[in-house]
Amino acid sequence: MGEEIKTINQKKTIKFIVILFLVALNVGCDQVSKILVRQKVDYNENISLIENHLTLTKVENTGAFLSMGDELPDALRFTLLSLMPILVLGFGLYYLLTKNNLPRFMQLGMCCLLGGGIGNIYDRLKFGSVTDFLHIDFGLFSTGVFNFADVSIMIGIGILLIQSFKKKAITQA
Repeated sequence: MGEEIKTINQKKTIKFIVILFLVALNVGCDQVSKILVRQKVDYNENISLIENHLTLTKVENTGAFLSMGDELPDALRFTLLSLMPILVLGFGLYYLLTKNNLPRFMQLGMCCLLGGGIGNIYDRLKFGSVTDFLHIDFGLFSTGVFNFADVSIMIGIGILLIQSFKKKAITQA
């Protein structure tokens, strides 16, 4: 009995460490990239990385995704774009760390989603805006300016969607 409890506690500790590592890895990659862009790229400078299809630039986004909400009154913008996300991210991290039967693929998706969210919230709280710097343009497919935290969030959402479709297909079979 004592060995079983020890093994369970070791597994929980390993899970905790792996989750925090993956979240920190997402936040770290995001923050290092933003630090480099803040130091090395001028505002609205355009540096072509792949024949004008992938461009490096620097903009400060006071809104959310694609600058949505940047014209809201300050108090409302702070509530919607800082306070609410902090609560949601806190709940998500708590859920991820305490829920024992989540599939590993879902855990990975949540780590990406949480790491990206934390990276952008950190910017918003420290600088009052989020540094965006990547732009993709393939003619018909063109993005707004985004950052690595946004990529982490989108990867996390993609993984969670795939996981939910897989789970739905299994329950319908």
